[in-house]
Amino acid sequence: MNVVANVYRGEMVESSHLGHIAVVDSQGTLLYSFGDPLRLTYARSSMKPLQAIPIIETGAADRFGLEPADLSLCCASHSGEPRHRLRALGILERAGQPEAVLQCGTHVPRDEESYKQLIRDGKPLTPVFSNCSGKHSGMIATATHMGEDVSTYHLPDHPVQQRILEVVEDIAGYPKEKIYMGTDGCGVPVHRLPLANYAWAFAKLAKPQAVDNPVRRKAIERITDAMTAHPEMVGGNHRYCTDLMTAFGGRVIGKAGAESVYCLGDRQTGLGIAVKIEDGGARAINAVVNEALRQLGIGLDGPLEKLGSYTNPPITNMSGITVGRIETVFALEPIQRSLHE
Repeated sequence: MNVVANVYRGEMVESSHLGHIAVVDSQGTLLYSFGDPLRLTYARSSMKPLQAIPIIETGAADRFGLEPADLSLCCASHSGEPRHRLRALGILERAGQPEAVLQCGTHVPRDEESYKQLIRDGKPLTPVFSNCSGKHSGMIATATHMGEDVSTYHLPDHPVQQRILEVVEDIAGYPKEKIYMGTDGCGVPVHRLPLANYAWAFAKLAKPQAVDNPVRRKAIERITDAMTAHPEMVGGNHRYCTDLMTAFGGRVIGKAGAESVYCLGDRQTGLGIAVKIEDGGARAINAVVNEALRQLGIGLDGPLEKLGSYTNPPITNMSGITVGRIETVFALEPIQRSLHE
């Protein structure tokens, strides 16, 4: 079985997580794998950096004066901290749109203090608290800039989503007629591709020189520079995405997706890595990503030490006493296979 991590209680294995990993270079060569690197997968929020590309390509970002921190928020699954909500509302304000236009729904934010303050104030949850409000604000700004119907920007046939589909096809190197689109938790289309193609996409994000279109290449550079300059916007306090990019000091871009997906790109080596935990549980994903980086020799000069709390993390009981641990157990296997085949 393709076990990537075991969960120990005491010194005995209580549970195991199966998983799949693909490591691809910017030219589309699958270099390393574990499990099934071609597993058809919804990358969920890991695709937000690709979904943000049309914001720049259409000219919406420049028209509405989006700053790097705004672009980073457009790629975020944020914690709903005040800085996240203010930026999302700022993007909407510059586009001349009210918060009510957001079609992302709402949920209790990860930032507990923001939620407690909302309760103390007797105010309701609104869509800006959604972890996807930055992405949706960017989509709304794009639709506004292009003179398109703003009320339906989230639907698959809308030009906003069709532009995103074209970007996914191009950057991930996978024909759009093969891409099945489901509906994400925030209401916009989510794309189902082989895991290795997501790794390829992040390899191109890490090394945009591999992208032929100069306009798209520049858009990618702006987005990845924004994410690494403002990692606090991508996640928030005590979030792996933020801590990862902070620890690597601009070298690595990373983005989590629901159902235990993680995609990242190393700007130094040009490698893209995509991970999927089969059961969708989130507790092992960060440890698996850290171990994949270690096996590839990425971050051994300090960053992985800074991310040590995510490596084989402890299992604690209700009293906070350590009673077990999560331990990664996989080994990446070298492979040479072109995704162009």
